[in-house]
Amino acid sequence: MAADRSFYIATPIFYVNDVPHIGHAYTEVAADVLARWHRQAGDDTWLLTGTDEHGEKILRTAIANDTTPQAWADELVESAWKPLLKTIDIANDDFIRTTDARHEQGVTLFLQKLYDDGYIYLGEFEGYYCVGCEEYKQPNELVPGAGEYEGQQVCAIHSKPVEILKETNYFFRMSDFGQRLLDLYEANPRFVQPDSVRNEIIQFVKQGLRDLSISRSSFDWGIKLPWDDTHVVYVWFDALLNYITAIGYGTDQVQFDRRWPAVQLVGKDIARFHAVIWPAMLMAAGVEVPRQVFGHGWLLVGGEKMSKSKLTGIAPSEITETFGSDAFRFYFLSAINFGQDGSFSWEDLSARYHSELANGFGNLASRAIAMIGKYFDGLVPAPSGYTDDDLAIQQAVSAAAKNADAAMDRLAIDQAIEAIWTVVDDLNGYITAQEPWSLAKSDADRERLGTVLYTVAEGLRALAVLLSPVMPVATEKLWAAIGAAGALAEQRIREAGSWGQLAPGSRVSPLEPLFPRIETALSAV
Repeated sequence: MAADRSFYIATPIFYVNDVPHIGHAYTEVAADVLARWHRQAGDDTWLLTGTDEHGEKILRTAIANDTTPQAWADELVESAWKPLLKTIDIANDDFIRTTDARHEQGVTLFLQKLYDDGYIYLGEFEGYYCVGCEEYKQPNELVPGAGEYEGQQVCAIHSKPVEILKETNYFFRMSDFGQRLLDLYEANPRFVQPDSVRNEIIQFVKQGLRDLSISRSSFDWGIKLPWDDTHVVYVWFDALLNYITAIGYGTDQVQFDRRWPAVQLVGKDIARFHAVIWPAMLMAAGVEVPRQVFGHGWLLVGGEKMSKSKLTGIAPSEITETFGSDAFRFYFLSAINFGQDGSFSWEDLSARYHSELANGFGNLASRAIAMIGKYFDGLVPAPSGYTDDDLAIQQAVSAAAKNADAAMDRLAIDQAIEAIWTVVDDLNGYITAQEPWSLAKSDADRERLGTVLYTVAEGLRALAVLLSPVMPVATEKLWAAIGAAGALAEQRIREAGSWGQLAPGSRVSPLEPLFPRIETALSAV
């Protein structure tokens, strides 16, 4: 992607019926890393996240807690959802709430256009409704209940009974868009990714689309239809529009044209809403479809999807309070193939923290800075001619930068980190092979020692830049410690692989361990 090109990425907006768990944080961190990468590359970047606050589930939750839906949403947003962003160091550009006036205004304009253009009509529908999903279910999406729900049909996702609802609602003529959607998927294979999700979406659409019920009259917690105030808009139809209302749809055309279309990062369980319903809505309104919909996998605990209702939810702070936010970000985005399901365990987190972060990256940085301090009075030495071993490190840094950028463009975040980590491994191996502590014993090897330590320091400079989107806290400390010029955030990430950017004579400063060993990590959690 060329510098200065727009890169707009959005997370799904999260339902405020409960507090966030690490499954929510996983999506947030992935989007943030991609946004930071493009921002540091000089692309015109915008990261949107937010909360979904309408619908029957929120209404029922609020009533069960003896409060109003608005008060419930306000409390959860301020006490849980916005603090989450600080806990895991999310640098979002905007935070949208579906109760925001700007959102309601945009939704009203969008609905009216579809109604005026004949894409919405009044009709009657009866079906199986899951309040948890806020969605009517097909029979093949239900499974036999177990335990207290034995003998009942339950939602395959929430494992709770569905309700049989019969309503007179307004419908969106989604069935008109089946072939157009299939043509879109064929013409642009990257529109829905990964391939496993794309294939599932294509098969779903090939079975034929039904018109979509987009209003409810049995409750009033939602945005009222502009032509019939006895109905509120269906929560998904409302929520999906946040991606365009947040950037000025109907109110700020300049901003909208600058930002749209977006890369949309979602969990695979809601990919159908984003890859079928959402583009059909936009087609009907004459708006360009998203640039891409990427449905990543689930975080699994004990073989099950992360869920508060199943008591498998883990608060992000349970991890960050022990291991720190950088370790949280690194672990979930490197240990899991992005796009596939991944299992979480405390033991694996602790093992990777110590082997890869404390002993690998952290120890590399500490050793290099300590040796420059000891052998060159804290000043980065000048190189004096490169051997094949030195040139191999330069080539490794260049390749890592290029490979990581290509992987980020594919949204293969784990592969990008893997590419960068080759430099960590190569530098550790280089130090072992070159033995700078042995070179320091002889004045005859003084120039060679300088070249070796410059090579390591310059490698750390590149690592600080390349890893800054993933581990912003640790890399800022490293950047300051190696005495590099300028702000880390201003370093162009696609130029990180160009050798020789760290000026000889830069003064290093003592570096506390970036990732201190945590001897009681497992017992603490």
